[in-house]
Amino acid sequence: MKNVEAKQKEKIQNLKMLPKHIILVRHGESEGNKDTSAYSTIPDHKISLTEHGRAQARLAGSRLRDLISSHGSSQDWRVYFYVSPYERTRSTLREIGKSFSKKRVIGVREECRIREQDFGNFQVEERMKATKETREKFGRFFYRFPEGESAADVFDRVSSFLESLWRDIDLNRLNNDPSQDLNLIIISHGLASRVFLMKWFKWTVEQFERLYNPGNCEIRVMELGRGGEYSLAIHHTDEELQEWGLSPEMIEDQKWRINANKTDLNDHCKWYLNSFFDNELDSDEDVKEEDIDSDDDSKDIFLDTDS
Repeated sequence: MKNVEAKQKEKIQNLKMLPKHIILVRHGESEGNKDTSAYSTIPDHKISLTEHGRAQARLAGSRLRDLISSHGSSQDWRVYFYVSPYERTRSTLREIGKSFSKKRVIGVREECRIREQDFGNFQVEERMKATKETREKFGRFFYRFPEGESAADVFDRVSSFLESLWRDIDLNRLNNDPSQDLNLIIISHGLASRVFLMKWFKWTVEQFERLYNPGNCEIRVMELGRGGEYSLAIHHTDEELQEWGLSPEMIEDQKWRINANKTDLNDHCKWYLNSFFDNELDSDEDVKEEDIDSDDDSKDIFLDTDS
């Protein structure tokens, strides 16, 4: 009995060390969003926000503060920011920061691995239009822009960032007091946010291809569930998740995570296995070896050494 109680206390203590929210925010409207010709004369990382984009960011800051202060277990909450090094994300952070007092912000880190997808230096408008049409035919995840990156490349560096993020949490490098609710806010770009969620929730490439980009200053909230899993379904409605491109199975998975324990994950993932296999046999006895015709020419595939 004491061992059970000790394990329960340890579990509660571990949950207290986890961030209450991990929130993804896309930057506000940029000059490039307003007029794509800007990319042909201004380096992508120097593209600034429009006045409307700054207003969007200030409103997002107010929404974030309201969300965090009203959805936590403690009124003594703190925030830690990660931000892409691009001008438009740093400016978004600057406007969002106006909604938080200094005592609420325990840190900020510029993180190059969550920067925008590299499209290849200056972007000639007509050439980029044709290139993006080719990407739609090839597939958005694997298509690599000439002199730039594919979404798969962005996935790799965002995955590396996620590993660092977990080490920061596990080793308490963020200097979080367990009595306070910690909230991580990641200010990044549309594609980087999508592949972040893809990596976190183990979505497939096929599922990624159906996702839509978040709008400027759109907020996507991963909230800690009762068992230690994060879910998008605590803060967001089914309709919102559908608008993002999540399938019914993906939405059900998000709902399951609200009360899930990490130890339950393997039993829950049968729907995930079924996306790779035609069927799942219950036992070895159900496996039937196919009769192989001894005269089948397919043997030659393995025996022919001259080809």
